[in-house]
Amino acid sequence: MAGSRVEEAVRLFESGFNCAQSVFGAYADLFGMDKEEALKLTSPMGAGMGRMREVCGTVSAMALLSGLADGNSDPKDVARKTEIYQRVRDMSDEFAAANGSIICRELLGILGREKSAQPSERTKDYYAKRPCVKFVRCAAEIVEKTLVPEAKV
Repeated sequence: MAGSRVEEAVRLFESGFNCAQSVFGAYADLFGMDKEEALKLTSPMGAGMGRMREVCGTVSAMALLSGLADGNSDPKDVARKTEIYQRVRDMSDEFAAANGSIICRELLGILGREKSAQPSERTKDYYAKRPCVKFVRCAAEIVEKTLVPEAKV
């Protein structure tokens, strides 16, 4: 795919940004948000939101990008709300079909919430045993297919 930003999302993750920051940060500028603002906004969403291991940060990033791309700003526009909700469901379903879940702890085989909010140290061993880069890549590919026509990338 010409102009793909999938590798940028992976590069951000491998440089130490969390999963949500990596996906969101690779595309936010296409929707008028500067990178630093994008990284700050999504910083709490990593590791299933605050390391609680709930919805995968990459899935949260897809939802947020969907809102930037074509979100609803009129509380009375039910049809528009329905459209954005359906898009988020479709993207999440595609992610789940590829990975088995959209829940961080299920994706990582972790039982329950982490006891600590302290992020894991990013070492060679961390990257070797964690499948998160695969999830970053998958979410970025879904973003490109769904939200970013090639002409915009």
